[in-house]
Amino acid sequence: MKRHERMNALLELLGDRGRVDVEEAATALEVSAATIRRDMDALAEQQLLTRTRGGAVLSSVAYDLPIRYKHAHRSAEKEAVAQAAAKLVERGDVVGLSGGTTTTAIARVLATRPDFAEAGPQPHLTIVTNSLNIANELAVRPQIKIVLTGGVAHSRSFELVGPFSELVLQQISIDTAFIGANGMDPMMGASVHDEAEARVNRLMAERARRAVVVADSSKIGERCFARVGDADVFDTFITDNGAKEATRREFADRGLKVVAARPPVPSHPSASDA
Repeated sequence: MKRHERMNALLELLGDRGRVDVEEAATALEVSAATIRRDMDALAEQQLLTRTRGGAVLSSVAYDLPIRYKHAHRSAEKEAVAQAAAKLVERGDVVGLSGGTTTTAIARVLATRPDFAEAGPQPHLTIVTNSLNIANELAVRPQIKIVLTGGVAHSRSFELVGPFSELVLQQISIDTAFIGANGMDPMMGASVHDEAEARVNRLMAERARRAVVVADSSKIGERCFARVGDADVFDTFITDNGAKEATRREFADRGLKVVAARPPVPSHPSASDA
């Protein structure tokens, strides 16, 4: 594991638990305690965690990790979810994308689809998003029309929230909306850390003919502060095949269609490549 990947994983571990000691992190990431101490010190300098005696706690200014530090975590599972989600999109569609690493992965899959990249007088796809990083990545694609909701930028998730975002969303219609979640619980449904993000995400889902919540299986069973919704808003839940069959049935019993996408099998180098 490269250093930036290890530091991403350390931040994710801290984000899940709120507090972690050196030995615990070293065991989880399969590296030495000395390596973890160096990583913690480096992250503390960036104010992304606070060092304690024997470990670290989540920084008071970083309860939700910046998206730029999360892109490598569970990348295979997110890619599987993204590929499954992209299959629901057809040429000419209006697609809503909330912020988040999984929805960013969906945006990248859509951006590289050959049928959306063909030259033509009109865009082949319209993306409506409140995510600054998604809009930034797709703005260079001339055959994809980008509609940015406007609003106040959230410093950690790069999402636009507030009444300006809501004003735009209330005036448009979306074919399919893909909404990311920090937690996905059979009883509570999809939830996120911030109530303003939850409000915008729910509104985007309500403006869509088909609303899909997307989250890798590590989010299942988690309950975050602000509820977005369950089958009262969404009709489909796309996750990876790490979701247990019994849990999938719980979501299905609540009225959600569950798609469990299988991550690609990594290719291993041959002996001649070693």
